[in-house]
Amino acid sequence: MSLPKGLADDVARNLVMVAQLIDEDPEKAYGYSRVALRLASRVAAVREAAGFAAYANQKYSEALAEFRAARRMSGGVDLWPVMADCERGLGRPERALAMAGEPEVQKLDKAGQVEMRLVAAGARRDMGQLEAAIVTLQSPELASNANHPWTARLRYAYADALLAAGREQEAREWFAKALEADKDGATDASDRLAELDGVEFVDAFEDDDEDENGNASEVDADADGSDAGSDDEREDDERQGDAG
Repeated sequence: MSLPKGLADDVARNLVMVAQLIDEDPEKAYGYSRVALRLASRVAAVREAAGFAAYANQKYSEALAEFRAARRMSGGVDLWPVMADCERGLGRPERALAMAGEPEVQKLDKAGQVEMRLVAAGARRDMGQLEAAIVTLQSPELASNANHPWTARLRYAYADALLAAGREQEAREWFAKALEADKDGATDASDRLAELDGVEFVDAFEDDDEDENGNASEVDADADGSDAGSDDEREDDERQGDAG
């Protein structure tokens, strides 16, 4: 709303492309975010989109700078967890942990607080503190039977931490719970369960191709053998005729 109509439309088009491409083609999404940033660098939504595009391309320093700018402009705290995760990406897990203890966390909604807990647990794991990571994830949200958008990811992170600590049976239980809550396929909990159970998936189409190729080779070999045999027989007949 702060931009002239024509410019606002151009910026909006680029932001829409960022949103559409960020999962399937993050590099292209990043390109669109840079265009939007050139056009309207003083708009908080543009800085936020640029931050997420950079984050998706693992440009953590750039992402953190954009998130900080967006937060200054908007005055909100919603970006606090992803800012902390950028610190992890930059190899500074201790800063991420410090952010998890700041007053801003209390201002986050439930989804944001769960996200912050996930980041803090990840920071603990970065520092080799597996048991502390497990304890960090233990919460009323983890114990709840209610299914929220973040439930599957929280259960999955807990299962993965348990497995990393060598608690395989507990990990299997929580991967199963993550799969139960994962209606949108946000995690690979089914694959992790299969791996723990020793299940191997075979590509049936690949096997069919191999069988067809194998049969074709045998047919070719038989055909070659038949031709060779006929030639040998003709040569023997010719030699016998000469001898006669």
